[in-house]
Amino acid sequence: MKILGIESASLVASVAVVTDGLVTAEYTVDFKKTHSQTLLPMIDEVTRMLELDLHEVDAIAVSGGPGSYTGLRIGSATAKGLGLALEKPLVHVPTMDAMAYNLYGTSALICPIMDARRGQVYTGLYHYEENFAVVKPQCGMDIHELIQELNARGERVIFLGDGVSVNEKIIREEMTALFSFAPAQANRQRGASVAALGSVYFAEGKTVSAMDHAPDYLRKAQAERELEEAKRQGKTDELAAGHSVGTGDTQ
Repeated sequence: MKILGIESASLVASVAVVTDGLVTAEYTVDFKKTHSQTLLPMIDEVTRMLELDLHEVDAIAVSGGPGSYTGLRIGSATAKGLGLALEKPLVHVPTMDAMAYNLYGTSALICPIMDARRGQVYTGLYHYEENFAVVKPQCGMDIHELIQELNARGERVIFLGDGVSVNEKIIREEMTALFSFAPAQANRQRGASVAALGSVYFAEGKTVSAMDHAPDYLRKAQAERELEEAKRQGKTDELAAGHSVGTGDTQ
């Protein structure tokens, strides 16, 4: 089984190929370039190095959100384009699930957090000591409420994701349960985890057609939220002049 994994839900752009349970290639960049500049060249480089004809892949796994609106749209569009051209199914891998999949073997409760701004995070809770298990499906919530829930559970927690640096002070001040932070090689999104978990979901029949795939944003774009708020306050014309609804790139 060959699975191509695409990750673009954050600043990280990552592409990987998993073949029969082995990561045969992974290309990850966490820098200033946009995903529209990086993803296709990265896929081309990976397939070239592996001497891989993309028609050989069984499916394309894509990090399906939540995350950056623009990043998710680019990742989905890239996967959809490849799926349609190659006549291959897509595997929608929830972004939090894929992040947690970085941490196989830990006995701790895995808590990925992505910064969603204004004190909010995208998160989920997982166990992965032996079998991968979703304890709390991915959602958006207040960071303080998340910490309260973790403290109430009383389990040792390992945090990962870009929300760690943003909320580290709060975590250190408010966590009463034991906790740690994932090491550098495991604390960001990885195409290898998308492809590896995607291969599991593919084997379970969890696929979607390229035509039908859509990202899971979990909440509306910032521009949409601001426009709705402006409508409530009677400022629609003023805000509409400065925004194109749905193009906001946050989270």
